[in-house]
Amino acid sequence: MNMSCDSYLVDDLVQSAVERKFEIIGEAARRISDEFRQAHPEIDWRSLIGLRNIISHRYDQVDHALLWDSIETVLPILLEQIKTLLPPMPEIEE
Repeated sequence: MNMSCDSYLVDDLVQSAVERKFEIIGEAARRISDEFRQAHPEIDWRSLIGLRNIISHRYDQVDHALLWDSIETVLPILLEQIKTLLPPMPEIEE
């Protein structure tokens, strides 16, 4: 689904879904061991966890323009960083 920033900023349902996904990412980051996080300082674990805390506990302070910026700039980098940490997918024979 391609969506513009303007469309995102007026769509409460999509905003809620984005908030929930960032909560899940932050909670997953929080559960990762300190040793693993220290071994991978290229990932901004603290910001991921902090964003989750803001969304979960200070939801009245969520700035959706900043979340949109994170979708556009932070998530693509984070996905590439996480991919390097995952084992290769097994080949599937057809």
